Amino acid sequence: MSVALALYKGKGGLANSLIRWKSKSIYSHCELVVDGWMYSSTVRDGGVRCKIDYLPEEEWDIIPIHFNNGESILSHYSETKNNPYGWRDLIQSQIFNRPTADDRGDFCSEWCAKALGIPDAQHYDPARLGELVTWANSRLTK
Repeated sequence: MSVALALYKGKGGLANSLIRWKSKSIYSHCELVVDGWMYSSTVRDGGVRCKIDYLPEEEWDIIPIHFNNGESILSHYSETKNNPYGWRDLIQSQIFNRPTADDRGDFCSEWCAKALGIPDAQHYDPARLGELVTWANSRLTK
């Protein structure tokens, strides 16, 4: 299976602007892509979902993932599909920098980090998750 992290750098709406401002990054959303299928938790789609979509280069940066074969992503999706978007986690961990144990929903980078088996998933915004994936990939090539 081909596995990648897709980081959204397109304009988007007000929420995208706020996320970029808060994270001091060009990225406001992320998806895990397995064999062309996109997995994430999104406000637009009401929570955890899977879909096929076009990822234009001017709006997305794609980072291949070399340390995951996609099985944990598919398994995590199967366990969480149709879960609601994690507003509580987003507000508590990203805005107020407080830990949360809300299992009722995840925000995008939290869901992606959990699917990759990364601990303390609620601490990652899209940019930070991209940095970790890039670092983990580089460790495999050494």
